[in-house]
Amino acid sequence: MIDQATIDRIRDAAQITEVVSDFVTLRRRGVNYVGLCPFHADKSPSFYVSPAKNICKCFACGSGGSPVNFIMQHEQLDYFDALRYLAGKYHIEIRERELTDEEKAARSDRESLFIVNHWAQRYFTEQLWAQAEEASSVGLRYFLERGFRPDTIRKFQLGYSPDERDALYKKAIQSGYRQEFLEKTGLIIAYENGKVSDRFRARVMFPVHTLSGKVVAFGGRILRKDDKAAKYMNSPESEIYHKGKELYGLFLAKGAIVKADRCYLVEGYTDVISMHQAGIENVVASSGTALTLLQIRLLRRFTENITVLYDGDAAGIKAALRGIDLLLEEGLNVKVALLPDGEDPDSFARSRNATEFAEFIRRNETDFIRFKTRLLLADAANDPLGRAALINDVIRTIALIPDGILRALYIRECSSMMDIGESDLLEKVNRIRLSREEKRPAALPAAPPAALPAALPESSPAPPASPFEAEELALLRYVVRYGERILYRYVEEDTNQEVRIYVAEYIRSELEQDEMTFLNPLYRKMLEEASAHCREEGFVASKYFLYHAEALVGQTATDLISEKYQLSRYHTRYREIKREEDLLLQLVPRDLLGFKDACVRQKITAIGRRIKELQESGDWEQVIPLMREQDDLNVIKKNLNKMIGERIILKM
Repeated sequence: MIDQATIDRIRDAAQITEVVSDFVTLRRRGVNYVGLCPFHADKSPSFYVSPAKNICKCFACGSGGSPVNFIMQHEQLDYFDALRYLAGKYHIEIRERELTDEEKAARSDRESLFIVNHWAQRYFTEQLWAQAEEASSVGLRYFLERGFRPDTIRKFQLGYSPDERDALYKKAIQSGYRQEFLEKTGLIIAYENGKVSDRFRARVMFPVHTLSGKVVAFGGRILRKDDKAAKYMNSPESEIYHKGKELYGLFLAKGAIVKADRCYLVEGYTDVISMHQAGIENVVASSGTALTLLQIRLLRRFTENITVLYDGDAAGIKAALRGIDLLLEEGLNVKVALLPDGEDPDSFARSRNATEFAEFIRRNETDFIRFKTRLLLADAANDPLGRAALINDVIRTIALIPDGILRALYIRECSSMMDIGESDLLEKVNRIRLSREEKRPAALPAAPPAALPAALPESSPAPPASPFEAEELALLRYVVRYGERILYRYVEEDTNQEVRIYVAEYIRSELEQDEMTFLNPLYRKMLEEASAHCREEGFVASKYFLYHAEALVGQTATDLISEKYQLSRYHTRYREIKREEDLLLQLVPRDLLGFKDACVRQKITAIGRRIKELQESGDWEQVIPLMREQDDLNVIKKNLNKMIGERIILKM
């Protein structure tokens, strides 16, 4: 669907640091960059980015690869859609032929849901700006009366769903979209009697975007008076939408969050929109739901500093406290700002500019523990039982904080505020933490050791798919790194022509000559592809595999290209360092012999096991030929060991 020339332009343009920085806050460490891994719950930076190799790699979970692989994993896109994403980022034009009916049918349900949502967003937006009397007098008027400028309305792709039973459904079917996907996204509701209705009719629409800007869901606010209908309605959860994973406005806010190293957390869609219009763009909304761990970990990729904005609604504040506890447990620095009575972030932002807003926050924000303690103390001022409950509540919150020094500071401050002995508070906090640790299941460490190398670290590959995993990986490493390099070069006497033997084809030829191959099907596939392409002009094995359409191939190539360590400047300056690529003529044959030796040893062991079984059963007729075969293999093993020894001596 995308021609090779365009793919090459995209690969050449995409820089791993720029691509990853859209989703992960990176800090320089030596020649590389490091940040929190976006693919697992990472609390200590374990995600390395190498500009020199144009790859990324997580030391803890092993995820990473080229810019294309990263986008495929992060945005859950297939290979060609990841290329389209990068083409858009780098303003590279893609000319594609029209898909056939068969190709359209072959596209995954997941991508079809995104396509339908994208169409629906454009439909709602067109309805909002249409000249029809209903749209101009109802939907658009609502947004304008809220104080939203036309440029802000367009920025957030706001829209309107007409007050008709099935207007969207009819238009979608007419445009060629299938009812199946309209149902799965929640845009329509299908009844058992065969009738269909639009879910969001007579509502203004707020699209919800993924981190990369794809429309994943919608929120709709009803405009007409209807006691039976909910004021706000959201898309149901689907294959592409899980409300506990999305934060409204993060797509537009991520750059500002990184720049300010702070994120404002509000509750609703209009809070986010009004603050953007006032010039405060580092803001996201939980969309009226309690914060989840997935949302918090998403935020933590961009900043560790969160300021939660509350209006004066005490009941609403108390309902949100649980989500704030989760922020603390994840190690974030949480502050709270209480807005003046009668104000919410929406109204407060509309009456102030960015400078005035920031100044108010600076003067009025306080850390969460202090805020929570004061709030609960006010409720339990004259109630001993209530006061005891509040003390236990605050203690549980303090116990969530992972940083020991910070816990100690809060214990000291709360001791003073609640008039309780500091040692008593410390004892209770430690008891809670000990109890939690005992209940926590054992898990592998999610972070690398404290002293990390300056270059990209390696991680273990996937569980072995072959008894010769180590030997196969050693050979595949040469294929991926140097597959297109010339290993041997000589002139034939008869024809006087130069013969070139390339690394990839040499390894494959040597194995086939002895009727051997890689048992791991992935490694075998990679060897075959490198051998088939290594003579092509411009072929570079490392680049070919890093940008491979199959994510597992790209991941394996990343593992094999990543360096475990790098030499210091002293060594590279004052000593002559022999590079691996200069020793291929010795290393490749040596490791080939090692692979063959492992195969022979395994066969000898298997034959020995079979001989023992036959001897125990008294079947001596089959034992004799097996013993002869075993003797032959032992001779081969002896010769291989001798050759391996000679190779090692040569290398030294």
